[in-house]
Amino acid sequence: MNLITDRVDGIAIVRVREARLMYPLLSEFSSTVTSLIAAGERKILIDLTTVSYVDSATIGCLMDLYRQTSAAGGTLKLSGVNKRVETMLTMTGAHNFLDIHSDETSAVKSFGG
Repeated sequence: MNLITDRVDGIAIVRVREARLMYPLLSEFSSTVTSLIAAGERKILIDLTTVSYVDSATIGCLMDLYRQTSAAGGTLKLSGVNKRVETMLTMTGAHNFLDIHSDETSAVKSFGG
């Protein structure tokens, strides 16, 4: 799986560099974010700019990561969400929990200082 983790203004940014984020890739994706939470990261942004498709397992994974982050006193947000992925998140109700931003700049600003 092609993942890049960066840090900007105290925020851990996980950049997913796959067109399709689906079940076979979720183990590595999930363990990357879980490791960040375990390492004390409390502001996590998942950049989905290159992702054009997610399946139901991915949405379940994102919700699990949201719960883990919240339980640790942190915040998980998404950026670069395209319309197709946003529709999936809306249809499943995940958008009620996940803070979704169209671009990284607005997502980073939304974490505040």
